[in-house]
Amino acid sequence: MNVRIGPLLFGVLVCTALAFSTATASENLLVEQVAGWQIPEKPVDIVQAVDGSAIFVLTEKHNILIYEPNGRLKGTLRVDPGITAIDVDARGEVILLVNGNDQTFTALTIDFISTINTAGSPVLGNPEAPVTIAVFTDFE
Repeated sequence: MNVRIGPLLFGVLVCTALAFSTATASENLLVEQVAGWQIPEKPVDIVQAVDGSAIFVLTEKHNILIYEPNGRLKGTLRVDPGITAIDVDARGEVILLVNGNDQTFTALTIDFISTINTAGSPVLGNPEAPVTIAVFTDFE
């Protein structure tokens, strides 16, 4: 059977092979790379939210880089230089930081602010009010 591999698929296969060029797997181990991207700073620690919605990378430059699972950088958080480890709580709602310099623990919650275009949507009250509450519902 002859199989043609297009240039894009060939590039993906080559990149995947390069990613595993330093790893060796035994015969009974099937390995598949599901994600990967270049990190702009040297990583120190990494953790993924339990629901898979975000990946947090603690870097040597004292930043937490927050990525979406597809590799898009969502935000950067500057942390104290003594932070040596990062984790998330069991529900994935709180980032846990350990400071090795002063032996402290810090728990942080992070929310992202999003702008929602409400033009043309039904409005109750003054449409020019300084605060807008948008409600999304689903009967199911």
